Amino acid sequence: MNSRDTLADALLACPLIAILRGITPAESIEVGRALDAARWRIIEVPLNSPQPLESIAALAATFPHLMIGAGTVLHAGQVHQVHKAGGRLVVAPNFDAEVVLAAVDLGMVCVPGVGTATEAFAALTAGASALKLFPAEMIPPAAVKALRAVLPPSALLIPVGGIDVSSMGAYRQAGAHGFGIGSALYRPGVDAQHVREKALEFMAAAAGTIRA
Repeated sequence: MNSRDTLADALLACPLIAILRGITPAESIEVGRALDAARWRIIEVPLNSPQPLESIAALAATFPHLMIGAGTVLHAGQVHQVHKAGGRLVVAPNFDAEVVLAAVDLGMVCVPGVGTATEAFAALTAGASALKLFPAEMIPPAAVKALRAVLPPSALLIPVGGIDVSSMGAYRQAGAHGFGIGSALYRPGVDAQHVREKALEFMAAAAGTIRA
């Protein structure tokens, strides 16, 4: 199974990616347990979090059935660091061909950020597993629908940035396959119970947006 299919299966089980920006290694396992209990399948620890590689290593070791990885991956060297820590996922705010190629070489799932059709096609050509539409505040559902009309049918589109339970339906109808959820799910200082409650809210909302 290739990285695109691996990600597609995870998104089919739960079309939500937890973005735990600012989490510490000490918090990571309890928050991971809360997300696992809510049946989320994908967890991203941005590399501008405190000791992110330690959190990724702890999560990957504790939850081998989940897809654990890093966000805010800006250069190829970081891809190798994430892989060494046990991460299987690389997410970036931008498209950098070297980052995508490094991830592909290691068999990792790679989701670069794109904002235009030109970037989207370039990222797919480089081997991206999916496209992070970022920031979603600048890419409304109408723009997603327009991209969907010209991109390959197999391309996975994941809006990220400002997504909440009220906005997911319109994006799903426009052709989005999943969503990255950040501060609406987790912020530094909130406890695992809060994360679990929010995770369940998003799961319920996602269940109501599944396209026929």
